[in-house]
Amino acid sequence: MKPQARDSELQQNSARAFGVIKLTSFLLFCVFAITSVAQVASVTVSGVLADSKTKQPLPFVNVQLKTSPDSTFVSGTITDEHGRFTLKGIAAGNYVLQTSSIGYATMEQPVRVGNLSEFIELGVMELQEETASLSEIVVTGKRDAVAATLDKKTFSIDDNISQRGGSLLQAMQNLPGITLTDEGTLQLRGSDKVIVLIDGKQTALTGFGNQKGLDNIPASAIDKIEIINNPSSKYDANGNAGIINIVYKKEVKEGLNGKVGMAGGLGALWIKKQNYPTIRPQYQATPKINPSVSLNYRKRRLNIFFQADNLYTQTLNKNEFVDRYYDNGDIIRQQTRRNRNTNFLTIKSSFDFYLDDRNTLTVSGLFGSEKIIDHGEEPFFNGDFSERLRLWKFLEDELKTTATFLGNWQHRFAQPGRVFTLGYTYTFHRENEKYFFTNITTDFTGKDSFKLLSDEHVTDITADYVQPLKHGRFEVGAKFRKRYIPTNMRFFPGTNSPIDVNAGGWANYTEIIPAVYGNYVVETNRIEVEAGLRAEYVNIQYDVNPNHNTYKSDGYNYAKPFPNLRFAYKLNNRNTLSFFYTRRVDRPNEVDIRIFPKYDDAEIIKVGNPGLRPQFTHSFETGYKTNWSSGYWYSAVYHKETEGTIIRIASVVPGSPLIYNIFQNAGASESTGAEIVLAQDIGNRAKLSLNVNGYYNKIEAFSVVNKYPEENTYSSDDEEIWSGNVKVNGLFHLPGKTDLQVTSVYAAPDLVPQGKTYSRFYADLGLRKSIQKGKGELSFNATDVGNTLRIRKRVNGDGFHYVSTDYYETQVFRLGYTYKF
Repeated sequence: MKPQARDSELQQNSARAFGVIKLTSFLLFCVFAITSVAQVASVTVSGVLADSKTKQPLPFVNVQLKTSPDSTFVSGTITDEHGRFTLKGIAAGNYVLQTSSIGYATMEQPVRVGNLSEFIELGVMELQEETASLSEIVVTGKRDAVAATLDKKTFSIDDNISQRGGSLLQAMQNLPGITLTDEGTLQLRGSDKVIVLIDGKQTALTGFGNQKGLDNIPASAIDKIEIINNPSSKYDANGNAGIINIVYKKEVKEGLNGKVGMAGGLGALWIKKQNYPTIRPQYQATPKINPSVSLNYRKRRLNIFFQADNLYTQTLNKNEFVDRYYDNGDIIRQQTRRNRNTNFLTIKSSFDFYLDDRNTLTVSGLFGSEKIIDHGEEPFFNGDFSERLRLWKFLEDELKTTATFLGNWQHRFAQPGRVFTLGYTYTFHRENEKYFFTNITTDFTGKDSFKLLSDEHVTDITADYVQPLKHGRFEVGAKFRKRYIPTNMRFFPGTNSPIDVNAGGWANYTEIIPAVYGNYVVETNRIEVEAGLRAEYVNIQYDVNPNHNTYKSDGYNYAKPFPNLRFAYKLNNRNTLSFFYTRRVDRPNEVDIRIFPKYDDAEIIKVGNPGLRPQFTHSFETGYKTNWSSGYWYSAVYHKETEGTIIRIASVVPGSPLIYNIFQNAGASESTGAEIVLAQDIGNRAKLSLNVNGYYNKIEAFSVVNKYPEENTYSSDDEEIWSGNVKVNGLFHLPGKTDLQVTSVYAAPDLVPQGKTYSRFYADLGLRKSIQKGKGELSFNATDVGNTLRIRKRVNGDGFHYVSTDYYETQVFRLGYTYKF
């Protein structure tokens, strides 16, 4: 097909998709919204009883909690020698607290248990010798059918049957609000500025300030995934799109228990698109093997946990076809084919020492080793394929090693829920990368190589204090981080080398961030308020070797506040209106400012920018949520305004066909959208859910100066697009203890710097069957069943434009078995 005809077809398809998205977005904006918030399953209610005259605590008083209005007994206890009582495992609802003691009048006090706090402190309540009316003590809330509290949504990996045995990235792409970018990173509501945590902490395994490694973490190691669209002040201020918290599996049952599993599969069973001539075959029938084991031993005051996973995969990691069109009439057609072998080993172990009833010491370690071997080839042809211009072959040999140590001391005061925690975390991450290139032209064959060594050292010290209140809680804390990354790039040029050997050498990144925060949560019968403030001082220094041909040492610092606010009004027990505001920052990560050109694509080259600065975002969200006995409706309308937007700019220098992709601060941008989640149980046999997310993205006109390899200016007019995605999920309970899950996803065209991505669609399915009296489980799943997923985009630059389509491996069939003991 000729380029003109292909562009015409793409424009027609885009117009149809644009019409659908406009209609969907209009409907979305007609509804209210609310952030979903993870549910507190049970609450501990505590307080102190004292004599009204002497003010002395009263021991051995009978305390009972009964439902209101039918007075059904729920829980009971007696006060200790300090007059304190504790009632555990209380569900949200309306209750009456009743006391009885010889010589004192019986007290009956209305109490409402809410869902914002796991601990409710009723304070000191005084008993009188005569009957007296005490002021009402109320903590509002309601047990919600949705597993959601505040701005957090929680999803169990075990419920994601269609991604069993795959990677964490594959398991997450089907979750509400999450999509994948063309570079394989996650987006929340159309933004890739997402912070990924492991057990509530940032680690080098998933990246500090960016995302990495998610495609190589086995999903079998994960218990659940938490999505936090509007983080409170207790979290780092980085990440305007929100936070994704990965919670590893861990048991605390008495005795020895555990789980073993094995999953295997094959991918790339059919070729999506044949290779261009003269290169080696692309991977087919690629094997996947994932053995896993988790063990837990609990005896009295000691709990030991161990988990190990190994994920071996062969994948057609990239199979991208790019057509480049230059204003002078030149056309270059290229293919990037990357056959990848990966082995990723993770080992996690922890020791919980219950020193006494009030103090717990936790020591844990995480080790990860990722070995990557890439066999890549890039043929370059002229427009009509009559001449091969060059063949660029490369071998990547990379070893990534991560080790994390965590020490944590927690002190629990006599008052339940009043906790002080002191933590220390150290992370080491080594990136040892070697590339070997063969550059074949009609005139010569050259051999080039480079070696990159990067060691990352991160130290975090944290202190957190939680004080339960009658109507909520108060949290304060502090954190100190030091991060140091020395990096060294060595180039070894061959004959007529195209590599820029003067852009190598050493560079050292240093990051110092002290921070303090305070967060206050309060509930009344109708109103919920959460307000917090985080203050951070940031000092970044990037030292560059003086022999670099373009970049010099650079850095920045700032001290800024980052407030958060949530206000909710409960219309009744089933309906709530809510409003959120947060201010957040996205700091450039070290790889974003790294001064070394990357040559895994020989003619579309990525380079960092030491002059890159943070972007700051104001986020607003409002919404509505309701639930009923067999389902729920959740919706959110949100708006974000960003200053200093970080994007990657593609540019060329005169007289060269090479394209350089460099990060820049483009100026102002905004995003406005709406999200809907609808879930419904169909009797006892099926659960259906629908997620619709529509948004409008705009990047205002800007002009930037690219310094590498030669100074050039790029200017752009306003760029905007209506986009969104739709996800439908069905879980069906079949006879014989068998479950079937079907998931389908449609993503509309979306905005990328200087262009857009085109629409994409795929469907996954999974089966699981319980065997061996519930201790064993068989599973089968297929991702991208129809083999329809491909990533297509168009980029427009000064003097050129290009269209790319990546036919990488997406279809995988897996079979797995797990056994619990």
